[in-house]
Formats: sequence, structure tokens, C-alpha cells
Amino acid sequence: MHSRTAKIALVSSHPEVYEPCDDSFALVDALLADRTNLLQHHPSICMEIGCGSGYVITSLAVMLGHEGFVPYYIATDINCHAIRATRETMDAHGVYAELVNTDITSGLEKRLAGSVDVLVVNPPYVPTPEDEVGCEGITSAWAGGENGRSVIDKILPAADTLLSEKGWLYMVTLTANNPSEICLEMRKKGYASRIILQRSTEEESLHIIKFWRDSDSELELNNLNYWTKLVTN
Repeated sequence: MHSRTAKIALVSSHPEVYEPCDDSFALVDALLADRTNLLQHHPSICMEIGCGSGYVITSLAVMLGHEGFVPYYIATDINCHAIRATRETMDAHGVYAELVNTDITSGLEKRLAGSVDVLVVNPPYVPTPEDEVGCEGITSAWAGGENGRSVIDKILPAADTLLSEKGWLYMVTLTANNPSEICLEMRKKGYASRIILQRSTEEESLHIIKFWRDSDSELELNNLNYWTKLVTN
């Protein structure tokens, strides 16, 4: 398999594991479009939150493989069946990741704080009743609560803790999630952002957003808040 492609085979499936769909394909396409930058970035640790079938983390490992450096890959999922599916998918493509059955990054924050250079997330973003969030099985893959933001809003501070000074976050969002508000929240934490891929399907409009630390973003926001207060007082 050529290292410049990310066309991997779905090796393992399970009725309680979310199979790759338009959102997964869009995230991998965005990573592939940014592959040159990723290679120049030389990430030491790459991580996925919510690995599902293993399609995304395996694709990332394949597209970055055989380039003179091998990042350490780690992936988490709350669904134990997803962990098994990801392991089988990765094994079939000759790549490896440490797989952790946990909720988001629970239990890993202290160990990985400030050390993740690339973090990829296709979160549960579908607006659903709050009582569906975090359910066992496949529902946990899409149930996002009110505005689809319940899980996303937990992931953002976790990402801020884990990302290194040069860390990049790639996240899938839906229009209903209010991506501009997500970008503003991350801007308050000192991150710049840009939408690197937009894709409309029959059911949804997807945005793949890339975030990176940028002290100028936080300074610009502080200045804006300062002048806003002066004008309104």
C-alpha cells in the first residue's frame, strides 16, 4: 500500500460499533489534504478520541508511515467492542496503537498532559436527548445531547490539557453544533482555527476544523473584550 494513500479496508465490524460513513471519510480526506504539513510537523504522539472501527487512526498511521519517523499512536473509546474492532483493523494494516477503553481521555490526562502533537476527533455530534449521551453500545457514537454539544464541550478542555505547544486538533462538527461558537471557545483558550474541509451530504453539513495554539489569538480576543467594555461603559 502506497504511503500517500489512506484507502484502508474495514477489516472488523460489530453491530455495536459505528462503521465509517461520510463524517469519517471527510475527516480522513482532511488529514490527507494536510498530509504535507503533518509530515513537516514530525508529530511524536498522535491520538484519536473515539476510535470506533479504527478507520481514522489506521488511515492516519498509514498516510504518515514509511517517512523516516514513526509517531506513537494512542486511541480511546468508551465502547469495548470498538477497541477490539480497532485492534483488528490496525493489525491487518501492519500499524500499531495503544488502545484504551475509557470515556474521552479519563485516566490519561496526567500521563499525556502537554505531549500530544496531533489529536483527531470525530465526536458524537448529533443533537439527541441528553439521556442518550454516553449510553452503552453504538448509540454513544453519535448521541451528542442538546445541539450535539454535550460531548464536544467535554472534549475541548481535555484537548487543551493534552495538546503540546505545537499540538494540532482536527475535529468534525455539524452546522447544528455552531462551529463558530466552538472556534470562539477555543480562541479564549489561545487557539487559532480554520475550517480545512466542508462537505454537504443528503442529511448534514460537515465541517472539519483544525485548531492550533496561537498566543496572538488570545491577545487579540483580550484586546477586543477590553475595547468592547470601554465602548459599552
